[in-house]
Formats: sequence, C-alpha cells, structure tokens
Amino acid sequence: MSMEISDGADELATTAAERMERRLADIQAEGRTPLVVLTGGTIAGQTYARLSAGNVDWTNVTFFWGDERFVPAGHADRNDRQAHDAFLDRLGVPTDHIVAIPAHDCSLSAAAAADQYAELLPPEDFDLVLLGVGPDGHVASLFPGRPELLETSRLVVEILDSPKPPPVRISMTFPRLNAAHSVWLIVSGEAKADAVARAVGDGDVDDTPAAGVHGHAETLWLIDRAAASRR
Repeated sequence: MSMEISDGADELATTAAERMERRLADIQAEGRTPLVVLTGGTIAGQTYARLSAGNVDWTNVTFFWGDERFVPAGHADRNDRQAHDAFLDRLGVPTDHIVAIPAHDCSLSAAAAADQYAELLPPEDFDLVLLGVGPDGHVASLFPGRPELLETSRLVVEILDSPKPPPVRISMTFPRLNAAHSVWLIVSGEAKADAVARAVGDGDVDDTPAAGVHGHAETLWLIDRAAASRR
C-alpha cells in the first residue's frame, strides 16, 4: 500500500487525472486495451472532468463500474451518467467500450441484473479499479456490517436496502474488485478522515469495508490533507 497526499480537492483531482492518463497510455504502449473500473462521487467527477485527450487513445479503453444505483437509465443518480457527462462523451469513448450496469427500466430484477452484469465482466483482471470511500468507510456499495462483505461466490450482487439512498443498488463484491492489477482509492475531505485512518491502519473490514480492497500489484491512496488529517 502507498499513499500520495495533495493539498486540496482541486490538486487531488488533477493528480488523479494525470496519473490515470499516464497509466492508460503506458498500458496501450504495451499493445493492450486497458480495462478500467470507474466509481462515482464528487471527487471522481472532478477527476473525470480533468481528463484530456493527451497521449491516451480513448477509443481503445474499456470501462466498467464497481457499483451503480438501480434507477432508470439517464437518471442523475447513476454513476454512468456522471461519467458520460464528465468525460466519456467529450473524449469520444465508443459505446461498445462502455459496459454499464443494467438500469431499473430494463426487464430484469435487481438480482437478475447483477447476475447479467457479472457475465459481462472480462475473464482477466482489471488493469485499474477506481474507488471512493464514504464517511462510514464503504466502498462501491459495500456498506459496514452488511452480508455482502462476506460474499465469496457471486462477483456482483444486488443491494436491496442500502443504508444510503437510493435503496436498491448493484455492486461488485470483494472477489471481483480485488481481481485487479491496481486499486486506487481517491478520497477528499475531513468527513472521510476517520474512515481513511481506520482503513490504512488496523481497521476491520466489517466496520470499514475500505480496508478490504487491494490490487495484486498496487493499492494506492490518493487523498487530500483534510482526508489524511487523522491517519
């Protein structure tokens, strides 16, 4: 595990965007299509807004999501809507490289949608998983004290009574989130400081789910000074 601390949210978003561009360009230089898992939230949106064409061929990156709110397609609450608005459309990512979690207005139940999404995931490990962390220590839609934290067989599950609205969500579980070369946790604000301190210390996964995510080769915390204030 490593950590990089920025002075504030603006610098953090810029740093995360620049790191992401370099990583994707490096993977493409190896002749591979990067497989990237996106997250939602304020600092993620600020990061995505700073992504530029640069040295990345955005038509040759495939994007997934670690979790999604099970609401209608195009709804402002959806993480994929945030990503489309911030960079996917602007940078010309083709639709066949965008693997979105099914929306509520499909013909599937949340459980069936979760199972369908699991079938769409690649057999190989992700190159990069981006995650935010909530004040309670949750990542994706894996919340403290929940049975989903113990899931070992299903790669994607439905969350039917989320403690944070909207109540119905779909989320990758630890076995799939951790099937990644790199996991980056991007965290801003003093409200997250206690959760960061627990996760990078000796926090219990049941109490602080962020303590349970890690990449095979890299687990990187990109945080600002406010989020780092209690570590």
